[in-house]
Amino acid sequence: MITDSVSIVASGHTRFGRLEGRTLEDLIVAATREALEEAAVDAAEIDAVFLGHFNSGMVPDGFPASLTLQADPALRFKPASRCENACASGSAAIQAGICAIRSGAAELVLVVGAEKMTANSTQEVTRALAGAGYQNDPQEAALSFPQQFGLAARRYGERYRDPLGAMAAIAVKNHANAMHNPLAQMHREMSLEHCATVSESNPLIAPPLRLTDCSLISDGAAAIVLASARRAERFRRRVAIRAMAQVNDFLPLSKRDFLAFEGPQRAIRSALEQAGVSLADLQFAEVHDCFTIAELMIYEAMGLAPRGEGFRALEEGTVLAGGRLPVNLSGGLKAKGHPVGATGVSMHAMAFRQLVGDPVGIALRRPEFGLVFNMGGMAVANYASVLQAQGA
Repeated sequence: MITDSVSIVASGHTRFGRLEGRTLEDLIVAATREALEEAAVDAAEIDAVFLGHFNSGMVPDGFPASLTLQADPALRFKPASRCENACASGSAAIQAGICAIRSGAAELVLVVGAEKMTANSTQEVTRALAGAGYQNDPQEAALSFPQQFGLAARRYGERYRDPLGAMAAIAVKNHANAMHNPLAQMHREMSLEHCATVSESNPLIAPPLRLTDCSLISDGAAAIVLASARRAERFRRRVAIRAMAQVNDFLPLSKRDFLAFEGPQRAIRSALEQAGVSLADLQFAEVHDCFTIAELMIYEAMGLAPRGEGFRALEEGTVLAGGRLPVNLSGGLKAKGHPVGATGVSMHAMAFRQLVGDPVGIALRRPEFGLVFNMGGMAVANYASVLQAQGA
């Protein structure tokens, strides 16, 4: 989907983490108000609202789209819809907003992503997230997502080479990046020795995945304001969504070679082609590191290395801060946090701020293009966006 006619013109972002005492409604309202304030628009000018929210029983708010209206009385009676596509729910909401603008039904759209997870136990969250897996096969239905990605890591080792060293290096990188992000959930640097070693403080979660290979259970919300080409001209800070591609794959693992990561590969390739750019044109990427093995395979899906050789992107420094194409300068899901419905919107908000010269955390020197890749399930719902700086 070529989207040159749609721009991000403002963003809002709560801190991610264990936010005790804050409800889902609180988080939605906070992110919405910040985005509207940054946009300096009256809420009455918003034509439509889309909320990315997974839930799956984690909170009792099963009908949350209109909670956005609590942010400002002028939002009352605006059309508001919830979008759900597992951990890519936020990107699904952005795509819905883009479509509303491109169809002519709206000119200014508010997109919010939010999730409240930490009021549940780890077991309850694991069970809720497992609902995004295939339920009509008893063997697959019995697998949690850590177990699915643990299986991916084992098979990767059998087919190519042991990925555990590269996975530990990804954890170290993303935690180091998060140290610069005041909105990140974890501000704790990790040593390579700690991340590579199974210990009491770094136990196995789903062999061979260690605790440091897994993203966080998080609360948080993010928001962006999308504008048509006509309306975007009025904003000093704006970033064009040059392209956004969605690729869905079969839900059952048994129907595909999930190590090939074909959905991510096709989505990223399509977004780059539609935008008329290549990897060489990008200055950074925010990608879906729900588990460190996922980020490793995303390097290969992006084309940074052949299959089975994603470790080279780390060893050669390509994806490090200061490298040719730094990945997850925000800290990623691994350290910034992963409130699942908020993740896709957060990635776009972070990329927006980087491209307008007001980054949250590590700053790049005048970047022009950034890539966002958000994924739902085991490479099932795949969304890739190419963003371009327009004005600052």
